Order: sequence, then structure tokens, then C-alpha cells
Amino acid sequence: MKAPRARMPRARIVVMAHNEERRIATCLSSLPLSEAGVAAHVIVNGSSDRTAEIARRFAGADVREYEQGGKARSWNRFVLEEADPADAFVFVDGDAEITPGSVGALLATLDAHPHANAASGMPCNGRGVEAYRQYIRDEHGVFGDLYALRGSFVERLRASAIRLPEDLIGDDSLIGAMAKTDLGHEDHWDESRVMPCEEAGFLCEPTQLSLASLGAQYKRMINYSVRHYQNRIVSEIMRGPGPVGLPRHLASEYGRWLPRFAKRRHPLLWWVDRAALRRMAAKA
Repeated sequence: MKAPRARMPRARIVVMAHNEERRIATCLSSLPLSEAGVAAHVIVNGSSDRTAEIARRFAGADVREYEQGGKARSWNRFVLEEADPADAFVFVDGDAEITPGSVGALLATLDAHPHANAASGMPCNGRGVEAYRQYIRDEHGVFGDLYALRGSFVERLRASAIRLPEDLIGDDSLIGAMAKTDLGHEDHWDESRVMPCEEAGFLCEPTQLSLASLGAQYKRMINYSVRHYQNRIVSEIMRGPGPVGLPRHLASEYGRWLPRFAKRRHPLLWWVDRAALRRMAAKA
């Protein structure tokens, strides 16, 4: 007789981590790793620190190390190629701490809204937290720190030819758009396919002011600027062919787009935009 087939997990938690040795233990300690129906995976990508070593100390966490970095590339590899099915996939950034009950709340939100492809968690601290929370309520936004995708949506994504561009900075806005269009172009946009979940929340580490942190923040701002320009490219693709038209690398579109990009007028944004456009030109 064949052994009975194990039921697939109710929730498959996917923690994306790059050089997070300072925060990964806090992140994993906040997750329901021993709860029935939960499978957890820590995707350590392109790291040069002790993130994987620390993560392996947590029972119930499947740790996978990818030599190549890049969140979008690693997201594609695990979610679309390696992961087994689940009722829902819950995504957590390796530097976020999840509030108690968040995973169950995200699952309950998907259960309560069968039309939805995704449920989004709420930030619980940080500068401008109330504005960000209201943005998620009003715009049905998705923050990469904490969100869930319905398992059947992930399976349809796996069966399609759609992949995140490997050099995409920030997966959340594109994934939110694909969820709202149900993998179609923008004519299929439906805000109710992403549902905010007030009972699911995450905490981020407060910014520490130091010379080292200022340097890291400057690099982060340049990345945000590159993301700003990438989003303009992605938005045009979503208005046209939809996600099936996404290139493997957005850099393949830079040559066509760079002449159309202008630096923003705010002095600080102008400076980081200048650095971002130089970086993009070098990859065009």
C-alpha cells in the first residue's frame, strides 16, 4: 500500500535574507515555526556574513543558501522553481519582526476574501507609520516586509512564463500589481484582489545615526532612486502587454528609457537620482 499523501502546509513562510546577521534571529523568533500546518524557509542570498549560520539554529527553519544575490532572482528561484505547493505563501523580510498572530491573520483574510490573490501586512513602527498604514488601506498596497499570496495564484504564476526581472529592486509593487490584474495587463486592474490586513503587522529596526549608518542610508537612497525609474518602465509594460512582457533584465530597457528620465528637483533627490542614472547608464 502507498503511504498516505501528506497534506500540504496551510502556510509556507518564505524569509528573504541578505546579510541580516544582526536581525535574522529576531525575525525568526517572531515566526510560528513550530505551529502545525506551517513550513518555513530562509532564503539566504548573496550573503557574506553569518545569516545562514544563525538561521540554522532555529528548529523548523529550512535554510537555503544561494551564492548569487538579488531578491527578485532568489524569489523566482525558490517560489517558482523549488517550493512545493501550499494553501498560502507568506513572505517576510529578514530584518522584520512580525507581531503575534500575523500569519494566521493573513490566512484568515484570504479565507474571508476568496476573490483576493494577496493580503498585505501593516507597518507598526517608524517615521510616518500612520501615513504608510493609511496608504495600504487606501491603495491596497503591498510592503515586501510582510504579505501573503494565495497558493493557487502562485501555482498559476508558476505555470505561466512570467518571472520577476532579475535586476528588479523591490518585488512588492510589481507583485501587488500582478495580483490586482490577476496576471493580466492594467485593464484587468481590481484593487480588491489585494486585501489589507489590520491584524497582521511588522516592526522594523529604528535607524541608528552613525557615520556607518549614514553611508548605508545613502546607498539605500540610490537603490530607491533606481527603483523609482524602474517602476516607470514596469508601469508602461503593465499598461501594454502586461506581465508576460516583462524582460529577464530591466537593464535591457535602459538604453531606450534613459533619454526620457529626468532628475527630480528636490536637492537631495536630484543628487541621488544623478548617482542612480549613472549606475543605470553603466548597465545599459
